[in-house]
Amino acid sequence: MTGQRTAALAHQIVAPTGTTGATIGIAVGALMVSTSGVFIALAGAPTEVSTFYRCALVLPVLAVFAWLESRRNGLLDAREWGFALLCGAFFAADMFWWGAAVLEAGAGLTTVLVNVQVVVVPLIAFLIDHERPSRRVLFALPVMVFGLAAASGLLQQGSTGPAPVAGAVHAIVAGICYSGFLFLLRRSGRRGRNLQTYAVSIVVPAVAALAWALVRGFPSTLHIGGAALGWIALTALTNGAIGWLLVARYSPMVPSAIGAALLLTPVGSLLLGALILGERPAPVQIIGCVVILAVAYGASGVRKGSSAR
Repeated sequence: MTGQRTAALAHQIVAPTGTTGATIGIAVGALMVSTSGVFIALAGAPTEVSTFYRCALVLPVLAVFAWLESRRNGLLDAREWGFALLCGAFFAADMFWWGAAVLEAGAGLTTVLVNVQVVVVPLIAFLIDHERPSRRVLFALPVMVFGLAAASGLLQQGSTGPAPVAGAVHAIVAGICYSGFLFLLRRSGRRGRNLQTYAVSIVVPAVAALAWALVRGFPSTLHIGGAALGWIALTALTNGAIGWLLVARYSPMVPSAIGAALLLTPVGSLLLGALILGERPAPVQIIGCVVILAVAYGASGVRKGSSAR
């Protein structure tokens, strides 16, 4: 009976669900993802170290769900493997740039800046899939640029983090890479194989981080203290095993703008950064964050009466 109950629970995660369920799933996933910046900052480990462990620790869990999905919807074909590897390459670049930005500009601010994806993903969908972006997305572009400039610390001294401008640049680059990851992950869901794609996309940054560690002098470069490993393991659980598993599962069920529910990630990260890390953005940075969140909310919204949210 225990085995049957476990299989039934796993089936509920990989089985199709409605739009309302997808929105709830993304919202819960976004809240879980919001903790990652704070946990990585508390770990204080080099980017390649945190990337390797947070990916490697979650792979056994993802392998189980990928296997269950393959039994239901079939294995990835050669073309889908190519998309999955490319998805992983974008995710690896996102993890490396984002990890560096957290240490440079702070966990909360970095997570807000990554929201450039809210306007980049629909633009990619337009260029590749000819999915016309809404007027909200087009209007959001210049306003988003102002918000990014303000939040980055370019407009005021006394910004949060030891290197706020460098961190802002790295966070924006991470957001662009993250957009490629989200677009390809959403695309893989058209045939119900997005969990397999997600599992592959986690392997790629783990291998990339391990390769970088080999270049720098493995195994000493991957040796970290128990406290740091504990924070990274907690990140792997909340971010990889729960947060992004839910986002990977449900993102194909909503439009390319992903949904306002994902805004729970930067809001949660800002609050946790202030409460746990004592991060205090400068006034202009706070204004920039508010602008980014407002633009992201408007750009990800849909017309009244739509069931996509």
